[in-house]
Amino acid sequence: METRVAVMSIIVEDSSTVERLNSILHEYGSYIIGRMGIPYRARGVNIISIAIDAPQDTISTLAGKVGNLPGVSVKTALSGVLGHD
Repeated sequence: METRVAVMSIIVEDSSTVERLNSILHEYGSYIIGRMGIPYRARGVNIISIAIDAPQDTISTLAGKVGNLPGVSVKTALSGVLGHD
């Protein structure tokens, strides 16, 4: 199956969604290359960056699930780097 490398940027404005967000990310853990989280206390938000290597439909599904959480914004940048699983 063809996979793509992507970066997902997540901003969490509602900390009550963090447990559900972590659960969703855990479901997709086998695709995640790396994760970086930055708590920006001055603005009361958390910024999370996820590097992922997965089929494009899996990346889209993950972004959709994360983006449907209340108080959470997500943007995805797909690379042209293709691989095969």
